[in-house]
Amino acid sequence: MRRPIIVGNWKMHKTINEAVSLVNLLKRSLYQTDAVDIGISPPFTALGETGELLAGSDIMLGAQDVYWEEKGAYTGEVSPLMLKDVGCKFVIIGHSERRKYFNETNNTVNKKVKAVLSAGLIPIVCVGERLEEKEDGKTLEVVKDHVENGLVEITKDQILNTIIAYEPVWAIGTGKTATPGQAGEVHKFIRTLLEEKYDLDTALLVRIQYGGSVKPDNIKELMAQEDIDGALVGGASLNAEAFIQIAKGA
Repeated sequence: MRRPIIVGNWKMHKTINEAVSLVNLLKRSLYQTDAVDIGISPPFTALGETGELLAGSDIMLGAQDVYWEEKGAYTGEVSPLMLKDVGCKFVIIGHSERRKYFNETNNTVNKKVKAVLSAGLIPIVCVGERLEEKEDGKTLEVVKDHVENGLVEITKDQILNTIIAYEPVWAIGTGKTATPGQAGEVHKFIRTLLEEKYDLDTALLVRIQYGGSVKPDNIKELMAQEDIDGALVGGASLNAEAFIQIAKGA
């Protein structure tokens, strides 16, 4: 049985002091959610302090991006080993905002996935369509492209340590969300792609999250879908009460 996972993506929010305050609130309320994995992804500047606070807790620390080289003359970049050094357990890769604003491609996603796995970290690989692609009926075409080309040369053992996050770009930060049925259909499609690439047993073990305006009032309906295994939470993860309700609702 797949264990649900709820991850908060803080994006470019929270100073160190603000991050510490939020983590302390989360730790006090989420120490008994044994049936769900929980993670947060603060900005790079707050990873050290939040990592120290989360040490020994059940809340995992993650990063919002990574570079694929171990070290070198890559000004401004952060390596998988650096993230591991501050306590990160997972890394979000290929988020739609990275694709939109920072020229992330399937090729760079694939390089990052391989580097993160080699470092012993868990990649959360984001896939999803833009509004114009949805309106043109290209949702499944785009998702297939992201999955197949983002996971090139990823082995069966490696995919079992990988999480996929379906995030319809048109639903991120807009207040809109796919209906549970719509989201469930795309998640099922992703699992079918994994079955074709690997096998059914493997596909049934891979966790697939939903991301796109996840809130306390829609998490239960989303989680009721057979192929939805958790959520990648954006804006609501910046509010302790909302994120706690989402985690408990899962």
